[in-house]
Amino acid sequence: MEGRGNLEAAIEKLLNEEKQMRLAGDVTGTRKAVTDILQLCFEAKDWKALNEQILNLSKKRGQLKQAVTSMVQQAMQYIDQTPDLETRIELIKTLNNVSAGKIYVEIERARLIKKLAKIKEEQGLIAEAADLMQEVAVETFGAMAKTEKIAFILEQVRLCLDRQDYVRAQILSRKINPRVFDVDPSKEKKKPKEGDQVVEEAPADIPSLLELKRIYYELMIRYYSHSNDYLEICRCYKAIYEIPSVKENPAQWTPVLRKICWYLVLAPHDPMQSSLLNSTLEDKNLSEIPNFRSLLKQLITMEVIQWTSLWNTYMDEFDREKSLLGGPLGEKAAEDLRQRIIEHNILVVSKYYSRITLKRLAELLCLTLQEAEKHLSEMVVSKALVAKIDRPMGIVCFQIAKDSNEILNSWAVNLEKLLDLVEKSCHQIHKETMVHKAALKV
Repeated sequence: MEGRGNLEAAIEKLLNEEKQMRLAGDVTGTRKAVTDILQLCFEAKDWKALNEQILNLSKKRGQLKQAVTSMVQQAMQYIDQTPDLETRIELIKTLNNVSAGKIYVEIERARLIKKLAKIKEEQGLIAEAADLMQEVAVETFGAMAKTEKIAFILEQVRLCLDRQDYVRAQILSRKINPRVFDVDPSKEKKKPKEGDQVVEEAPADIPSLLELKRIYYELMIRYYSHSNDYLEICRCYKAIYEIPSVKENPAQWTPVLRKICWYLVLAPHDPMQSSLLNSTLEDKNLSEIPNFRSLLKQLITMEVIQWTSLWNTYMDEFDREKSLLGGPLGEKAAEDLRQRIIEHNILVVSKYYSRITLKRLAELLCLTLQEAEKHLSEMVVSKALVAKIDRPMGIVCFQIAKDSNEILNSWAVNLEKLLDLVEKSCHQIHKETMVHKAALKV
């Protein structure tokens, strides 16, 4: 009781000092008085008095911005030294209330909310943690370090994915431009000009830019896995593969390169997939995993692939992915792999045949007539192929129907070529005749 009385007397004395300094506009004195009051409360372990003094001091008339900033920063150091969780949450909420709406302590508020969200997540309240994090728009904070901004947004994305809010996760992920990870941080540091806003250093627990790049693409893989967008997943793994620390370590790049190969095979055929396929085949590291090299080679070779033999060869490799980085390839992966092989085979047939019977097409694809027709129709609808099926005759035509203009143009070109040929022939005949006449005269 006596100790409490002494504390109150010491605080009262400091409050009088703080008032004098504040009214005189003495920044240094006010800051010292404010931090001394908080230090007294902390040393006495009187957490209730600490919260009361923080609120009381922040509401003083004409309170200086620098004093509030120092007070919030000082109190934040005490958070990890609180005796229990309830006291910690109470202190964080008090500091949140004080910093709300004050632009000069916006970075401190963002860090406080991140701490509170982490506590909520540990309690299993993921939805509450995600809602708390979404309140803060760190992309507008000019004084916050770039890496800290990215780390904060990635935490927002992760919590949205954990609560399966994929729409909001996508919106938040678009706040990060992937090009920011390719910037060399050593070249980027410039001396601030006079009048520029000073950017704070990121805290020690914030990962480096390259580590953040990996976290970003791992989160994007989680997002694209929800919609089975295999090509985008492949591009994410490709970006992880390009990180220097991954590329230098075979134990790290081997599982990533395996995933790149699998998702390339699973991705529908289009120009982007074809470009990635060819660039991956040129990678020297692919020779370390010959099975996957031969798998990609089969896809670019214009030959029909037998599904049963391919599946028997790669089934064990397919199952092995469950125990490797990134986990299994997805619930529909095996089914989609078969679909891609059928699509590849139809494209091969269309290259070699202009017309083919549906029965023969089904034999080449090892499918029933109904399945062959279904897969062919799907490819035509998705504009991956141009074909027409004559169902009464049972014939598939892969030729592109030409319009009248194209036919007339081709005729005009052919006539031009024919006339050129006639003219050249006449010239050669005339030349031979002249040579023959000259020979007779001699």
